[in-house]
Amino acid sequence: MAAGETQLYAKVSNKLKGRSTPSLLDPLLAMGVPAHTALKALAATGRRTAEEAAEWLRCHGNDPSLDDPIPQEYALFLCPTGPLLERLQEFWRESRRQCAKNRAHEVFPHVTLCDFFTCEDQKVECLYEALKRAGDRTLRSFPTSVPLALHSSISYLGFFINDGPADIIREFAMAFATEASVLADCSVKACTKQLHLTLAHKFYPHHQRTLEELARAIHPSHSCQWTAALYSRDMRFVHYQTLKVLFQYKPQNVDELMLSPGDYIFVDPTQQEEASEGWAIGTSQRTGCRGFLPENYTERACESDTWVKHRTYTFSLAMDGNSRKDGDANGRLSGDFHSSPAPRGVSSALALQAMISRRSVLVVRHGERVDQIFGKSWLQQCTTADGKYHRPDLNFPRSLPRRSSGIKDFENDPPLSSCGIFQSRLAGGALMDSGVRLTAVFTSPALRCVQTAKHILEELKLEKKMKIRVEPGIFEWMKWEASKSTPAFMTRQELKEASFNVDPDYRPAFPLCSLLPAESYEEYVNRCAVSMHQILSACPQDAGIILIVSHGSALDSCTRPLLGLPPRDCGDFAQLVRKIPSLGMCFCEENKAEGKWELATPPVKTLTHGANSAFDWRNWIPGPGAQ
Repeated sequence: MAAGETQLYAKVSNKLKGRSTPSLLDPLLAMGVPAHTALKALAATGRRTAEEAAEWLRCHGNDPSLDDPIPQEYALFLCPTGPLLERLQEFWRESRRQCAKNRAHEVFPHVTLCDFFTCEDQKVECLYEALKRAGDRTLRSFPTSVPLALHSSISYLGFFINDGPADIIREFAMAFATEASVLADCSVKACTKQLHLTLAHKFYPHHQRTLEELARAIHPSHSCQWTAALYSRDMRFVHYQTLKVLFQYKPQNVDELMLSPGDYIFVDPTQQEEASEGWAIGTSQRTGCRGFLPENYTERACESDTWVKHRTYTFSLAMDGNSRKDGDANGRLSGDFHSSPAPRGVSSALALQAMISRRSVLVVRHGERVDQIFGKSWLQQCTTADGKYHRPDLNFPRSLPRRSSGIKDFENDPPLSSCGIFQSRLAGGALMDSGVRLTAVFTSPALRCVQTAKHILEELKLEKKMKIRVEPGIFEWMKWEASKSTPAFMTRQELKEASFNVDPDYRPAFPLCSLLPAESYEEYVNRCAVSMHQILSACPQDAGIILIVSHGSALDSCTRPLLGLPPRDCGDFAQLVRKIPSLGMCFCEENKAEGKWELATPPVKTLTHGANSAFDWRNWIPGPGAQ
């Protein structure tokens, strides 16, 4: 670190004296990263961990702007949580479905307290201290409830905050602006006008009545805990379009971008002259690199999707002094953390203990199926002339279980591929390492789901102790099945002969004969809701995890009934399910104190891998005339 930078960082640190959080900068400096670059990485990732900042630097190794002294822009928002937030999000979804997208959909529900302002990277931590001080000053006087009054005009719909509560909230915003100006030397402008929570903005006039009807279904009296959240964004791309990558793309030329699902790309609509039809020029948020990309590999994203959440302050007198102050630095997830965090091992143990002490549901998609890789003709590829199975590729399973009607029954009930088996074992091993406790296992009757459950249990050393309960009610939506009749699943006897430890005494919510090809979407989601009620009834008070192995659609259709949410729009549901990978997971925990279920972080990490092309050695045999 240069002498000048050292002095500047020391000066900033002295302003925060008394705080026990160790410096995140030191590990990066020890790696030989220049101070200004390390500070930039920390600011870009919300100053959560040195590991995340190091990973950001690794991805931005070829970023031409890495050494540019361009700071982030920051803003302070007041965000609702709890039941009110759920109703607002429901309004967001329904208003978009019925009236198309408007400007309000670009950002999450919020009240703007301070407009975007710049802060030098080395002074970002001062903003956190400013947030804490302003919050502590206002906490005792913060209103226990914030009255919201609906206001509508030809191009705006939203809630206004009136009278005394608005004055107190404005005092908090002014206190933050003052503290930030002193500690971080920033020019922060607190909002002094009418405080409002926008529901819709710049919509078509003929949609006004529909939007008003939807808005009246939101009751501002819903319980709500308000949280002040500090966000940042890259000021270079404020007026750009934001695209989200849907599919992997490997560059074919040096001037093209590498795309990975989930990446965000910034595109300036005014600078697309060089791009041919169907292509765009953009800058990757993940790598900072600029290049051409195929537009049909992306979809439009919201403006706030690329914002980074830094810290939060929750206004709740019921919480202790530490847990309400500095919030989680994660860019997508909110939550509180203590200013003096416990060692990683201790915090992990506490989280595990909390997980074990309450009832939870882990919904998992099955592993990779063989027809997903080898297509509809996979069965013809592995069947000999006399009808026996052989393995034409290593990703075909070593063998198939015996079925009374022969190998043809696998056509609409395919098994896992070899990679699918590996994926399942990998997830099971991760669950074993995390120390979770399973109390029951339920699966769809599809062979690939039963296989996935078996391999997970084997890694957990529970394959002989825990029986698999087969529940047809959580099978895939029948409309998506290629067969015009109910697939021929393996019988209990066939599963037993194939060494699947299936519970013969379990009575499912839906028998196999109830799965009809003409099933509507409404019938499907109702089937899943009834099945989830049956599953919970079968495990009434058992603390621990109920494992449900099913299809990608189950991650939505089996969790929304638990969360008390209505079925998703059919079109949105289909789009969502297409993006769920093998072994994708959703995790719900029961909050007995509040009498509800809540989404939580799954106990294991996700599984991501790339494609592997087929290879034929015969193509390498030299042809006639080869030298």
